[in-house]
Amino acid sequence: MKKAILWSGMWLAAIPALGQTGGDVSKVGTAAAAFLEIPVGARAGGMGGAFVGTSDDVTALYWNPAGIARLDRSEAMFTHTEWIADMQFDYAGLALSLEEFGWVGLSFTSLSMGDMLVRTVDRPEGTGEVFDAGSFAVGVHYARSLSEKFSIGFTAKYISERIWNMEAGAFALDVGTLFVTNFLNGMRIGAAVSNFGTDMKLEGRDARTFHPVDPNNTGGNDRIPQNIEMDSWHLPLNFQFGVAVDAINTDDHLLTLALDALHPTDNYESINVGGEYSFQRMFFVRGGYQSLFLTDAEGGLSLGTGILAPLFGETMNARVDYAYTDFGRLQAVHVLAVSVLF
Repeated sequence: MKKAILWSGMWLAAIPALGQTGGDVSKVGTAAAAFLEIPVGARAGGMGGAFVGTSDDVTALYWNPAGIARLDRSEAMFTHTEWIADMQFDYAGLALSLEEFGWVGLSFTSLSMGDMLVRTVDRPEGTGEVFDAGSFAVGVHYARSLSEKFSIGFTAKYISERIWNMEAGAFALDVGTLFVTNFLNGMRIGAAVSNFGTDMKLEGRDARTFHPVDPNNTGGNDRIPQNIEMDSWHLPLNFQFGVAVDAINTDDHLLTLALDALHPTDNYESINVGGEYSFQRMFFVRGGYQSLFLTDAEGGLSLGTGILAPLFGETMNARVDYAYTDFGRLQAVHVLAVSVLF
């Protein structure tokens, strides 16, 4: 009964997402904090972003917070991505076990870029000033296994975006579930709703201007302050459903196949598929394809590799992962991630 109630609640939570994208109208570019949709981790990236049903490492904090409840031990990870248009995308995550009380996690996401020239209509080559822009999110996570087969997880996060002297902030929640079945070598079924939160609106001194009382008369006050009212924009709410199955599972060989279905509010629906082969759970090769059936998708092929090695005997291991993702006319993206398991 508890499982049925939780699954029902999960689908009810997804109803707002299902209702905001419809018809043939694209809503690309209509949400704030688009950096929240950048895939996290080289392992998931190498699998084409098909990771909601897998979610068995610390990047589950991003993909499906319920997954951290099924980790074998605590894990910390840092990943760096040379993102499109010379932007830098970084993510750090930590998942810690509280024994019978479940698991907790912390995460930090950052998108940054270099300084840019301030240009105006009168001075298109630059005014001599520079400005920058950036975004970040800080998350607190909690997950717990309600049974041997079923776990649930939650994320609360603060999101901030800024450009020059303007800034916008918001709070959001993620909810995820993960169920391990009794068939197909323990096929996993995951579902997650991400970025359900408040709207974002830019505020700051760049929206403050001065206006004359009467521009047609001289001698009046031409420095009446006024503030430009900015519009509010919703977060990129996203519902994802994923399955993962171990097609081969022996002592030396493990082949995992995964598929995710995505329903975002700021784009069309799409599917990610991927797989991971590991030899002796130490050497990994991955491949996948993201954004299948997505209208106007760019690229999609992903490849990756990784290695897991002991760091201090059997008490601590280190894993290094790399992923390559093709984004068509934009550019290829390279992701490097380093994890410590303890």
